[in-house]
Amino acid sequence: MSTPTISEQALPTKPHYAILDGLRGVAALMVVAFHVMETHAGGSHIDQIINHGYLAVDFFFLLSGFVMGYAYDDRWGKMTVGNFFKRRLVRLQPMVVMGMVVGAIFFYWQGSAAAGMGKVDETPVWQMLLIMLIGFTLIPVPPSMDIRGWNEMHPLNGPGWSLFFEYVANILYALFVRKFSKLALSILVALSAAVLIHYAVTSKNGDVIGGWSITQEQLRIGFTRVMFPFFAGVLLFRTTKITKIKNAFLWCSLLIIAVLAFPRVGGAEHLWANGLYDSLSIIIIFPIIVYMGASGEITSAIGKKVCKFLGDISYPVYITHYALIYTYTAYVLNNKATFADALPYALLTFFGSIALAYACLKLYDEPVRKWLRVKLG
Repeated sequence: MSTPTISEQALPTKPHYAILDGLRGVAALMVVAFHVMETHAGGSHIDQIINHGYLAVDFFFLLSGFVMGYAYDDRWGKMTVGNFFKRRLVRLQPMVVMGMVVGAIFFYWQGSAAAGMGKVDETPVWQMLLIMLIGFTLIPVPPSMDIRGWNEMHPLNGPGWSLFFEYVANILYALFVRKFSKLALSILVALSAAVLIHYAVTSKNGDVIGGWSITQEQLRIGFTRVMFPFFAGVLLFRTTKITKIKNAFLWCSLLIIAVLAFPRVGGAEHLWANGLYDSLSIIIIFPIIVYMGASGEITSAIGKKVCKFLGDISYPVYITHYALIYTYTAYVLNNKATFADALPYALLTFFGSIALAYACLKLYDEPVRKWLRVKLG
């Protein structure tokens, strides 16, 4: 006889790692700052400010893998694969939908050939709405269905690409990897690390940027970026013993900011050097940060509130902010604005992203997830 399943409601909620929640928020805010500053880099990977902000995605993948192991590794005797997918959909999908809606609302404010978005003005409303509906499912669209001109798999909300690969990793975990022994998982992680290093040091731009388009090259980047960090996170949970580290949130936050803000390595002459920086940051530094964060403890009331706030807004910030970035990019490029000229709008974009995320969280995401848990329980 098979083991009776326990519904969504019956599975008890485990305590959160408060510091890891806070670190997710720190990384999400660095992503927003990176994208704001990216607008002024003229498309150059070398001249960006907050140069390695794109690595926040790889940090998210590793953090997700660690939390996945913590949340589900010991539950498979009480939970079916179907229940697992249901829980993940309830957690992630409402904000996927909201991200596409926000992207649709802002879409026609971004139409400009000067801003590299020449297809926006040419896109009829019915086509934009069709892309939005497809986006609700997170099913990628090919470049032939692009309505912006950036060849994104989710033209209304570019960061949706990383959620697509997050879902892929979740599926692989639930169907196969959860059953792996520590040895088998270690082999998978080691092979994925080798692939990551090889790609990073041999890539044409000397970094791991990419993964957002349904092309052979971009799919390769996306799978390369998700396979090591996600399953290394699972392995990290399974193999490490948590200790006690003082001031872990402070030190981990500083480390994340330092890694993501670090200037380009090697310049145009030695692209491989920056690729090595990227891969070693993902393979060595990020696991150390996650381990330190999991080993720390927040004791002050203020610290707990800060970590909770950052953790609560982290996902909404990440999945909704890019509509504002598209709009900011169009303004800067259309007006040939320097950063000094655009500073008020840059600050509006940054803090507006936080305000938008918080509104989406409180007015939509939390109520919808609560309703879904009851409805689907």
